[in-house]
Amino acid sequence: MSGHGAPTPELSTINTQGLSVAVVASSWHTTIMDGLLDGARRALQDANISNSVTVRVPGSFELPVAAARLAATYDAVVALGVVIRGGTPHFDYVCQAATNGITKVSVETGKPVGFGVLTCDTEQQGLDRAGLADSQEDKGYEATAAAIETAAVLRDLGL
Repeated sequence: MSGHGAPTPELSTINTQGLSVAVVASSWHTTIMDGLLDGARRALQDANISNSVTVRVPGSFELPVAAARLAATYDAVVALGVVIRGGTPHFDYVCQAATNGITKVSVETGKPVGFGVLTCDTEQQGLDRAGLADSQEDKGYEATAAAIETAAVLRDLGL
C-alpha cells in the first residue's frame, strides 16, 4: 500500500491558533468523496481549526481554479478529488491538469495546498484510500493535516 512509511500527524500538538483553511472538493464518486471530506473535517477538528470553509466544484479538473481563488484569503487550502482510469486517455489529461494546476497554485501563492486527489486504476483503490470504516488509508485526513502543518510552519517562520 502506498501509505507505508507515512508520518503520523500530531495535529493536537501544533499551534494552529488563527489559521484558516479552505477545503475544495470535487463532486464525482460520491461515496469516496464523502469519506475524503469526513477525513478532512476530522483533521480540522483535531487541529482546532474553527475558521474553515468547504467548497464543492464539479470535478478534479476544476480544483486548481477554485484553490487559487481560495488561497487569496485562507492560510491553507486542501484539494480533494477522485479520478478513476477509464478506457480513454481522459484520465491522463485530468490527472495531469489537476496535479500541475494545484502545484502551480501553491508555488505562485506561497500557500500550502494539501493534495488529496486520488488517481486510481479502480474504484476499489479509491475506496481503500477514502478513510471509510473499511479503508486502509485516510487521504482526506492526510492531505488536510499536511496543509495545516505546513501553514503553521510557514507562519512560525514569519513567512
